Amino acid sequence: MTVAARKVATRSVPALLTISALVLTLQMAVVVATGSMLVFLLQFPLANLALCALFARTAPTPKPLVADLAAEVAALRQPPSHSPGLDRFFQGATWLWAGIFALSAAGLAALMIVESARVFLLLTTAVTLGGTVAGTLLSALWFIRTLRRCGLRVRFTTA
Repeated sequence: MTVAARKVATRSVPALLTISALVLTLQMAVVVATGSMLVFLLQFPLANLALCALFARTAPTPKPLVADLAAEVAALRQPPSHSPGLDRFFQGATWLWAGIFALSAAGLAALMIVESARVFLLLTTAVTLGGTVAGTLLSALWFIRTLRRCGLRVRFTTA
């Protein structure tokens, strides 16, 4: 409902809101639809699979999701002149995150099969945190390298 209201009110929906709404809606639907512990636990790999699809869907487009997130979360603005290297970075980083979410989905699905519910829930936190930290570090290092190659610098401005 929040996504629809935002779309009607402003004609745009921030990427972070889209991601949050997708994950929370999927989790809520699974939890409400069943009282089964197995089905409840499926929400974790399914949410990662949905995020993988969301990132992969935007990666080959002119507006990859990582570029939108950089603009929304870090207020990162693109340089006034078009930079093909920066465009390639954002597309590649979006593919990177699609891959991270795909690996997380597969890993969590495998853990569901071999571990108890209690251990699975603990490992879910570790897998999610580990994937997020690794992806963030890789993305940041890759971004810095891309900026150097393109001869761009990050400037901090006051509003």
